[in-house]
Amino acid sequence: MQFKKFVDRLPIPPVIKSRKTTKNNPYVVSMVQTRHQFHQNLPKTKVWAYNGLVPGPTFEVKKDKPIYVKWKNKLPKKHFLPIDTTIHGASHTPEVRTVVHLHGSPSAPASDGHPEAWFTKNFGQTGPEFVTKTYKYPNRERATTLWYHDHALGITRLNVYAGLAGLYLIRDEEEKALPLPKGKYEVPLIVQDKSFNPDGSLFYPAQPSNPSPDLPFPSIVPGFFGETIVVNGKVWPYLNVEPRKYRFRIVNASNSRAYQFQLSNSQSFFLIGTDGGLLERPIEVQSLLVGSAERIDIVVDFSKLQGETIILQNQFELGNPTGDVMAFKVTKPLKGKDNSQVPAILSNIDHIPLTEVKKVRHLTLVETQDEFGRPMLLLDGKEWDDPVTETPLLDSVEIWELENITDGGHPIHLHLVDFLVLERRDSNGNLKQPLPTDFGLKDTVTVNAGETVRIIMRFEPFAGKYVWHCHKLEHEDHDMMRPLTIRKHKKS
Repeated sequence: MQFKKFVDRLPIPPVIKSRKTTKNNPYVVSMVQTRHQFHQNLPKTKVWAYNGLVPGPTFEVKKDKPIYVKWKNKLPKKHFLPIDTTIHGASHTPEVRTVVHLHGSPSAPASDGHPEAWFTKNFGQTGPEFVTKTYKYPNRERATTLWYHDHALGITRLNVYAGLAGLYLIRDEEEKALPLPKGKYEVPLIVQDKSFNPDGSLFYPAQPSNPSPDLPFPSIVPGFFGETIVVNGKVWPYLNVEPRKYRFRIVNASNSRAYQFQLSNSQSFFLIGTDGGLLERPIEVQSLLVGSAERIDIVVDFSKLQGETIILQNQFELGNPTGDVMAFKVTKPLKGKDNSQVPAILSNIDHIPLTEVKKVRHLTLVETQDEFGRPMLLLDGKEWDDPVTETPLLDSVEIWELENITDGGHPIHLHLVDFLVLERRDSNGNLKQPLPTDFGLKDTVTVNAGETVRIIMRFEPFAGKYVWHCHKLEHEDHDMMRPLTIRKHKKS
């Protein structure tokens, strides 16, 4: 379908009203089937949505103030997207299962959103790792941009694509004291890609292009790349801005697509934060690579662009319709003097001394084939159901060397922990230039083809069952996910 660009105004997801919560009096968020208009020339489209909204409502919470959330599944018993029952978790299980993962949160295992902690409508059936109906989020990390999304084993790609994703912001006093753009000058951008059928309904492929006759139907695809870019639930929207500085919190919530974000006027901008919060110092950049699930926090200065329209672009796809993401129209009058600044020092990041490292793991990202001859990406050559091999001790420090011997990039996400990137090396072992985002705390890192990326992290504050996986959702659903068990120390 053809869509006119930049005709729909960028919506801002509403914020859930803040209040004190307890286990017996939590926030209640329901997953429902509803209809959502992605573009003014489209009819309303069937979606799945948290509290009926696409994206879901935004949580704004304070550091060290825990909250409780009860996630309710009120969805139909049948999925409206094609389910491949040959992949892990999707056979001999209910067709519609959900579980919510707060991406980037150091939550206890019962509240982490384990892929096998799924539940059906009204908790009628639950998965083997299901523990509780009400999740507790400690919010003990620094101020940052998290996001929540579905994580049900074998159907994450479908549930997230159907609409189950939303923003979660943690605030703290340190960040509040900085002179960064605030209030209406701080704008969230949840970036996804979608395709639509001629009747306006969401399109998701039921099998790969050029399928062999031996493939099951439906059959998982190796990756999904939509024909349109959607920001905050609108196809190619625009935002009217004043000629001043704005802060944008960008989440790549696409299933598989990576973005090299840049501005159409070649203007530089400042990277001030990554997955785990503010950098120590801002970095002036021309463009930024953001893989699936990664977040960037940037400041753009429109002060000298009165009357102009600037396009946020994906450098990887310039010349294609999907090379454009959204438009900033510098048409609003300046409401008052812009006193915001990008300070030279933003925060302090605790760097773990290498002397504390207890174990170094070398883990490969490999491609093989499944029994139907389909490409199958694996972590260290192991499938989801193979015995757990990553079993760090609670409070221990490890370095993981992630070696990508496939021909594509993989955004690798670890649950529970943030980490720091130590270095990148090419296939010949030569040190590579770090990416700007490598200087911040991360929970997801893109490992490009032929690269080895070394990361360091401390496994705390909880022991128990977690996972690590590629965040290209089609890869994750087709076995590029492994259990991660944090072990308690044995009592002497």
